[in-house]
Amino acid sequence: MYLVATPIGNLRDITLRALDVLKDADIIAAEDTRTTSILLKHYGISSKLVPLHQHNEREKTESMLAMLREGKKIALVSDAGTPAISDPGALLVTSARDAGFEVVPIPGPNAAIAALCASGLSEKGFVFAAFLPAKSSERRKVLSSLKDCTRTLVFYEAPHRILDCAEDLAEILGKDRRVVFCRELTKLYETIHSCTLEEAASWLVSQQKGEFVVVVEGGVLEKQPGVSEEGRRALAILLDSLPLKEAVKLASKISGEKKNDLYDLALKMREQDVL
Repeated sequence: MYLVATPIGNLRDITLRALDVLKDADIIAAEDTRTTSILLKHYGISSKLVPLHQHNEREKTESMLAMLREGKKIALVSDAGTPAISDPGALLVTSARDAGFEVVPIPGPNAAIAALCASGLSEKGFVFAAFLPAKSSERRKVLSSLKDCTRTLVFYEAPHRILDCAEDLAEILGKDRRVVFCRELTKLYETIHSCTLEEAASWLVSQQKGEFVVVVEGGVLEKQPGVSEEGRRALAILLDSLPLKEAVKLASKISGEKKNDLYDLALKMREQDVL
């Protein structure tokens, strides 16, 4: 079974290998056959299309496995981008692997990565949080759990929720954080806009069309009172390769800092994922 990444907008953003696999497949399992048929028609591909989406994935998985047992080649695609990431397919992938079939990824377009590289906020690594909950109360809970994360945060959001989402981002994460909104990536009206979360709502009022990738800069680790920069650096290096208690002990000897202060800092560094 092949997992084939397809264009997120511009139909020319597809690899030669992906086209070869789609042409050679006995079955193409697609999230929406209408959307995928446009791509296939563009490239003159006539492989059989079958629907596989969130409402029928469990049912279709059994029939897909039966086809694999018959020796058929299956290509799994989503509407756009890389399948089984914030899209249907994970159950089928797991089932196929558990059944002993080879699962081959055919890499290509991915909206999150495209947005991240265009944002300029990728130097600290990133956390892909996919779609946030639709309800504001649940969305705020998720954002609260990510507030102290020092890595760049990447979200997907629908146009009818983007304004409410931005307001929650500003309230929970802080109005001064940088955010980059990537709208309609690779399409005719592609827009990449950078601002602070405080400025986001006023810009979004006239931009609520198309799918969004939202890239937000990570939080800043608060300095532990009483711990010097030298002590912090030593602790960070040691925590990379040693258990917490041993790293604290050695960092204390190197820097002369109090073990209790270093221990508290080490816990925060682990919690906030700054290593």
